[in-house]
Amino acid sequence: MVTQARMSEQEQQPNDGMEPEPQGAWARVLLARHPERPHVVDYISRMFESFTEIRGDRLFADDPAIMAGFASLRGRQVMVIGQEKGRDTKARMRHNFGMPKPEGYRKAMRAMRMAEKFGRPIVALIDTPGAYPGIDAEERGQAEAIARNLYVMAELTVPVICVCVGEGGSGGALAIGVGNAVLILENGVYSVISPESCAAIVWRDAANAELAAEALKLTAPDLLELGMVDEVVDEPGDGAHTDWDEAARLLGDAIERNLAALDGVDGESLREARYQKFRSLGSFFTEI
Repeated sequence: MVTQARMSEQEQQPNDGMEPEPQGAWARVLLARHPERPHVVDYISRMFESFTEIRGDRLFADDPAIMAGFASLRGRQVMVIGQEKGRDTKARMRHNFGMPKPEGYRKAMRAMRMAEKFGRPIVALIDTPGAYPGIDAEERGQAEAIARNLYVMAELTVPVICVCVGEGGSGGALAIGVGNAVLILENGVYSVISPESCAAIVWRDAANAELAAEALKLTAPDLLELGMVDEVVDEPGDGAHTDWDEAARLLGDAIERNLAALDGVDGESLREARYQKFRSLGSFFTEI
């Protein structure tokens, strides 16, 4: 009886009440959303010099969820466009948690046209759970604004480098994601829908988000294998949140390298290459 009453310590305390560590794709999702992960404003302050911000869409208002402006990247003049989530509660409210409204996308389009006018390459930093789905955004033409951006980016005659630095959510991300080169940070994720929303639709239960994350193939290695991105940029240590300066240095190296590869390419060739790149996505063949 004494022997039966004495359970092993492991049986008495299987995991000390702690949840198991996330694994696989879901672990990458959580890293992409890590509260200490550097945001677009952090990369801009570390990678670029002389950043001069552009505000407003010349139509309705300024949307802080989108940041844009001329800057210098290691001596190269560029246009920077990015989605900013905000760090603390006040900033998150001001930046709308990184979910742009139509005026944000129209500001981005305005910046793109300015970059083309002055012959500046464009660097787009993607970090959004998706476009803002509110009624006011729909009333002002959210879908049209995103579609217009896709059209304009496809037609640009300057080099465009797009980088997913955190979350790349659906059309909200793609609206500034049509580039000659599309990069993603090691722990970034890019998908047509969030795992939670996917699980809610497929299984009627958002609790299956971990299963959905695996099915969506949204991690950097998956995207590279599928040809959705051109390069995976390494992150320092256990993730970009562990060393912002090193993360910015590694990203700056990758952007500089990809811009250099496009030096001397004429505008029409840049446009055609961008068109062919996105036209070929999702193509597959089967043999009978």
